[in-house]
Amino acid sequence: MKVVLAGGTGQVGAVLERSMTAAGHDVVVLTRSPVRARQVAWDGRTSGPWVEEIDGSDVVINLAGRSVSCRYTDANLRDMMDSRVQSAEAVGEAIAAAAKPPQVWLQMSTATIYAHRIDAPHDEATGVIGGTETGVPDYWEYSVRIAKNWEHAQRAAATPHTRKIALRAAMVMSPDRGGVFDVLLRMVRLGLGGPVAGGAQYLSWIHDRDFVRAVEFLIAREDIAGPVNLAAPGPLPHRAFMHGLRAAAGVPVGLPATRWMAEVGAFVLRTDTELLLKSRRVIPGRLLEEGFTFEHGTWPDAATDLVRRARGRR
Repeated sequence: MKVVLAGGTGQVGAVLERSMTAAGHDVVVLTRSPVRARQVAWDGRTSGPWVEEIDGSDVVINLAGRSVSCRYTDANLRDMMDSRVQSAEAVGEAIAAAAKPPQVWLQMSTATIYAHRIDAPHDEATGVIGGTETGVPDYWEYSVRIAKNWEHAQRAAATPHTRKIALRAAMVMSPDRGGVFDVLLRMVRLGLGGPVAGGAQYLSWIHDRDFVRAVEFLIAREDIAGPVNLAAPGPLPHRAFMHGLRAAAGVPVGLPATRWMAEVGAFVLRTDTELLLKSRRVIPGRLLEEGFTFEHGTWPDAATDLVRRARGRR
């Protein structure tokens, strides 16, 4: 197949490109700064020569969007919104104009679209979309609005010959440097891998190889469209998640952090506490109903595999 990865130079893009290239697919990466073969320039907003890569491709996967690992200032939140919505609109326009449109368009979305919730999990059928919760910071609503607008941009695109899937992805755990797992493992090794703000909030995750396998599964299943949760079936409270990671890394103790300590740490790291404090309790209802099986569906097993691979990276 010819696969176009729009915005494919980040952690998730690297995971997909590596796997799909190894499987023999022709992978083209759309990026603002091409530096090698099979990378093509685009700005994520306007038409250009890159649209020729869309025409005649088999699969388009749009991952573009400003990283959420930043301070949630008004300017950064607007940039998160614009980069996601505008790139989805640009991809939709390119597909609509193609003489031979791709069979399927997988659009990155996020598990953050669901409400902050501890008492019950969210699946695609019964999950509660966020934005109206009480007792959470007001600006968290903007993250949900970004996710809604992101998915709307894909739904609204006039692409009748292309199947569309919104990937409501949890945190993708891979041993690649700079990814979320790399940061968490570094914290554990520094003795800082304890629960944050009590640790009752849930953390949803997916092992990188299951993420790739799920994407391949969705490409192959011509009867599946719409939102799909990409998350392991076992979301965990933060305290249990970090305990499992410490056990896999052989680190017996992790210092806990209060909410105000998390605020200070987030400020120093130029990121935001929403990533740690919002409870994302998401389960892969549609994947399980359609017969997808996870190779790493439980966190102790996944963490052990990821730590082993991270050590082999040294």
